[in-house]
Amino acid sequence: LYEGGLSYMWYSVSDTAEYGGYTIGDRIEGMVKEDLDGVLDDIQSGKFAEEWVAENKNGLPNFRQRRAKEHGLLIEEVGADLRDMMTFLKAKRIKQES
Repeated sequence: LYEGGLSYMWYSVSDTAEYGGYTIGDRIEGMVKEDLDGVLDDIQSGKFAEEWVAENKNGLPNFRQRRAKEHGLLIEEVGADLRDMMTFLKAKRIKQES
């Protein structure tokens, strides 16, 4: 997207993905919009900030648990292996907390 906008993005994916983006994308956008409206409400009301402050005061247990779970996902393992094979790419690694 940052290199060529939507047109280049569609050019870069398969025709099947492009078709799905056009035909199913609108349905997904509606669901996402509803979810994002709820998220915006949480931000504007201060609910998100209150939860984040409480999480910090409690030592970040949920945050750390979710971070560890994300680092352990199969997509992360496979992605790291693939990036290691790309000699032209300077792969970045995140140091995990113990």
